[in-house]
Amino acid sequence: MSTHIYLDHGASTPVNPQIIEKMVPFWTDHYGNPSSSHEHGRSAGFALDEARLTIAQLMNAKAKEIVFTGCGSESDNLAVRGVMWSARKNGTGNHLITSAIEHEAVIETAVQLRDQFNFDVTILGVDEYGRVSVEDVAAAIRPDTALISIMAANNEIGTM
Repeated sequence: MSTHIYLDHGASTPVNPQIIEKMVPFWTDHYGNPSSSHEHGRSAGFALDEARLTIAQLMNAKAKEIVFTGCGSESDNLAVRGVMWSARKNGTGNHLITSAIEHEAVIETAVQLRDQFNFDVTILGVDEYGRVSVEDVAAAIRPDTALISIMAANNEIGTM
């Protein structure tokens, strides 16, 4: 038995043996590119469609509303860009609020939207415990605020 204590599960974690068992077919039989037209690609594409449908049903959503990404940073980036560009297109907002200790993927995306595309971005400070003040959030909200992205639990310092 290991005497080490692993405290970085946010970055990577051991895989549950039941998950490994379920994944084996995708490493041995359904390994094709799901966008390819050959047999292995079609097999992988079918499995991906089934997974998307299963998740959609669990979430009471449409399969086309389920998007798979490669990592959390990609998901953050896609969500922030999607909300902000949609709000701008619909004329419902051009302003984003986040915190100084938000995930780097959110902050970098917000800064890029501000610097390259003229979105308005408010980056709120935090107190000595890493907490964002509810009053600061409320004061930052404007009629054109389209997104408030502040994590409920900080993955770096553990603040909730």
